[in-house]
Amino acid sequence: MISSKLPKIFYGGDYNPEQWDQQTHQEDLQLFKQAGIDIATVNVFSWARNQPDEVHYQFEWLDQLIDSLYESGIYTCLATSTAAHPAWMAKKYPDVLRTDKDGRKRKFGGRHNSCPNSPTYRKYSTEIASRLAERYKDHPAIVVWHVSNEYGGDCYCDNCERAFRVWLKKRYETLDALNTAWNTSFWGHTFYDWDEIVLPSNLSEEWGDDNTNFQGMSLDYSRFNSDSMLECYQLEYDAIKTIVPEALITTNLMGFFKPLDYFKWAKQMDIISWDNYPGLDTPVSYTALAHDLMRGIKNGDPFMLMEQTPSQQNWQAYNSLKRPGVMRLWSYQAVAHGADTIMFFQLRRSAGACEKFHGAVIEHVGHSNTRVFRETAALGSELQTLGDTLLDSRIESKVAILFDWDNWWAIEKSSGPTIALKYVDQIHKYYKAFYDRNVQVDVVGVDSDLSAYELVIAPVLYMVKPGLADKLEQFTQNGGTFVTTFFSGIVGETDLVALGGYPGELRKLLGIWVEETDALLPTMRNQIVMDTPLGDLNGDYECGMLCDLLHTEGAEVLAHYGDDFYKGMPVLTRNTYGKGEAWYIASDGEEAFIDGLMKFIADHKGIQPVLDTPAGVEAGRRVKNGEQFIFLLNHNAEAATVELHDLQTTNLLDPHHTGSSIEIPARGSVILSASYSS
Repeated sequence: MISSKLPKIFYGGDYNPEQWDQQTHQEDLQLFKQAGIDIATVNVFSWARNQPDEVHYQFEWLDQLIDSLYESGIYTCLATSTAAHPAWMAKKYPDVLRTDKDGRKRKFGGRHNSCPNSPTYRKYSTEIASRLAERYKDHPAIVVWHVSNEYGGDCYCDNCERAFRVWLKKRYETLDALNTAWNTSFWGHTFYDWDEIVLPSNLSEEWGDDNTNFQGMSLDYSRFNSDSMLECYQLEYDAIKTIVPEALITTNLMGFFKPLDYFKWAKQMDIISWDNYPGLDTPVSYTALAHDLMRGIKNGDPFMLMEQTPSQQNWQAYNSLKRPGVMRLWSYQAVAHGADTIMFFQLRRSAGACEKFHGAVIEHVGHSNTRVFRETAALGSELQTLGDTLLDSRIESKVAILFDWDNWWAIEKSSGPTIALKYVDQIHKYYKAFYDRNVQVDVVGVDSDLSAYELVIAPVLYMVKPGLADKLEQFTQNGGTFVTTFFSGIVGETDLVALGGYPGELRKLLGIWVEETDALLPTMRNQIVMDTPLGDLNGDYECGMLCDLLHTEGAEVLAHYGDDFYKGMPVLTRNTYGKGEAWYIASDGEEAFIDGLMKFIADHKGIQPVLDTPAGVEAGRRVKNGEQFIFLLNHNAEAATVELHDLQTTNLLDPHHTGSSIEIPARGSVILSASYSS
């Protein structure tokens, strides 16, 4: 539970009354009551107002704001305001400004323009966090502390270059170790002094987004950049904790955000919060996957949905309205996947600048007679009805998908074999095979405990870190089923190839040896020809992009290639290992193949869906104290009927009797309660 002060799902969002006059604020408070709003995130971008110069602070406006919200029954998620430094700071201390990848020093403007290794930024951001903690440490309205906002970006200034060398010394200790890790004997890059090392940028080893001459160096810069921003967060976190030891502290993450290793960040966060902004055409399975990732980085704990739009966004190419019912539907989807809050950006629309067309609970018209407000208020009323019923319930999964930021960075910085390989797309393909059947999945890191799972899938496990192969062998030896794919087991954690044959340390577990990998043009396809049926998986299926040419070393061949000079070579293998099995998929199969194979393996392991539902109807489950809460989410534009058979359920949002089937309205959501035993 996020806070015992309000035993229900918190409902609210970002609020910026500093942009408005007092009369408007009073009107907002009345509208908040109508909408059921009970939490507001404030002070996110108010550093310039809080600190007009180097020595003076002015928090009186914030005192009045927090007090007025609290008197209206609204709690505060208090941000530290450090997401955008003041103009005076940039003018007086230009070291706070970032330098881009082309070596250009930024000027004041935008946001996230602070160098994470600037001594000035670290000094003043820590100081204001301390002052806020001291001022509000005993205020009863504060339930969550919010450090900065949506960390991201990169910097290539001299401070970062010096800090990078320090980071490298800690990681490698000696230049010999570093030279070995980066393979600097290639192209005569051997370093004899730490100060010879420069940042990999468009002025040195890189060009564009992911092109680099030295993958090991660029990979380490990605790690360093993520760690640098994490250190900034940690400084503010520690400043608050020193004064308010019981504080619940977070910062808002962004799902599949490539620059930051959220598994590392999660270890320093008291609760995960994240901002969910799918487009109208974003697959609902991808949104579900992002929720499951945000739950997975903190060992399955409930998370905060910190931001979503009530309807329209402003920064996508095409900012469509959320259709009637979709805001409620996507809110409950977040809860179904582990959210214990529903919050928006924003509570009132800005009048100017780049977010003036970003949706809000209170639109520019300024009153309650809008579709968006009515839908928001209706959801607020439902959350009051639910009370604490769903809080602290958990999701139980027998399937895990391994996800690793280092692996993501390394794959997409690789100089081959194809530019078509996108790590997250591969993760989504395998996740969707389970999502479409309502089989719940945890998205976990390579350091996670795998013992609770029956099935672990690691698509494109290009990088095998120390100890991971042993962990996967132990998991399989004990009866688990492990599945991986082409382009796996290629390198270690410094992006050096594991010599002796692919897939490196996974070779014994998989019982195969990969001799070559063919990269197909986008117009080229091959075939997966099944040797024997696996359940409904039978016949021929298309494959492409990459094709591993492999030989078996004990593994059973279940399918072969149907074309090209490697026609007849294995493309799908299964290796018995101890009490378990290890599967290898040697090419990028079409959706029907992946779906059929994942269904066969799950059925073989006795892994069952939450419910069987029509296409487009998602079924999820959270459990608590012997009770299960089944979420039925109809993503279709027409009503659908779900068969419940003999499952005895209670509809938590509708007092009417639930029989052997239930109709879910178009874009509707139903939450059912039933007894549960795992």
